[in-house]
Parts: sequence; C-alpha cells; structure tokens
Amino acid sequence: MPLPPEDAAAHAAKMARIKAARDKMMAGKTGEKGLVIVHTGAGKGKSSAAFGMVLRCIAHNMPCAVVQFIKGGWDTGERRLLTEHFSGLCQFYAMGEGFTWETQDKERDIAAARAGWERAKGLIRDETLRLVLLDEINIALRYGYLELAEVLEFLRDEKPPLTHVVLTGRNAAPELIEAADLVTEMTQVKHPFRAGVKAQPGVEF
Repeated sequence: MPLPPEDAAAHAAKMARIKAARDKMMAGKTGEKGLVIVHTGAGKGKSSAAFGMVLRCIAHNMPCAVVQFIKGGWDTGERRLLTEHFSGLCQFYAMGEGFTWETQDKERDIAAARAGWERAKGLIRDETLRLVLLDEINIALRYGYLELAEVLEFLRDEKPPLTHVVLTGRNAAPELIEAADLVTEMTQVKHPFRAGVKAQPGVEF
C-alpha cells in the first residue's frame, strides 16, 4: 500500500538529511592504509568472513594469499575453490596438520606452525599481494607454538603500508587486539553441534 503523500514527503526529507550527514562524514575519510584485521570470538564465522574478504580481492583482481594454520589437513570448500579456480590470483598454503588433540605431537605442531609463519612472513613482505589471510593463527599463538611478540613486531615493522593482514581464530591475545586496526568478535548465540548435529560441508568446511 502506498504511503500517504505527507508521509512519503517526510520520509524523503529524513533520508535526505541522513544522506547529507553521511556524505559529509565520508568526505573526510580519504586515507588509505593496509589494515591489521582480527576475527575472533567463540562464535562461528571467523574464517568464513575472512574468506569472503579473499573473494572480494579476487573480484577486484587483487592478488592475495592464504596460510592455514591448524586446519591445514582439512579438505575444505574454500581450499578447493581457491586452488582449483583462482590459483592465478590467490596463493594457498595449508601448513597445519590438524588440532593438537588430533596430532598428539606438540613438537610436530610447533614445527608446522613455525613453517607456516615463515611462509606467511614471505608473503606479507611481497608488496604485490593486497591481502594475506593467516587462518587460525590465533590458535597457534594461544598454544604457544608461535611467539606473540615476534608476530606483533613483524606486523608493526615489516608489513608493507598497503597490505591487509587478516588473523583469525578464537581467543585472540589482548595485545593483538590492541595492535589491530579492525577487530570483530563473533558471539555464539546458538549452534547445532549442541543438538547433536555434526559439522557439515558447505556450512563448517
């Protein structure tokens, strides 16, 4: 049902005021920089959101890269998609061997994390890459497989000015959150796993 003319006019005037305020705010946002972005929290969607950013880069023809810590042994949908269809724009390195309760070998976990970090440093230093995703690196940091101070120092001192770096995983360290430019915390409200539903392709991986 159409709005009465007076309501439509009031709405149009309100939206015009909002647009003018928005345009004024956006006019002052002219800076551009490579961001340190953290996706953390107990809720689902941290990696999913990060891979969405990877796909945005690909859509803009921007080269990017992914280093997967911890989950490297999984056959994930995003890994298949990126390696089979977008390898020219996105480098993909699955460096982990699974969660620590699966490998049951701490030294091997540490070695895999260190290898992943060495690969990540080389990718981040490559100024042709617009975005580098460090998937589940927060888990490796939490378990002490990597030194937090080393990661923070590298991001501060060696990340090129226009390169975005995305770090995912629950329990991000407070120091990393403080150093980041953009932090999103995923909050779990409800999850089917608690009702006996297993992880499913297309949703979890």
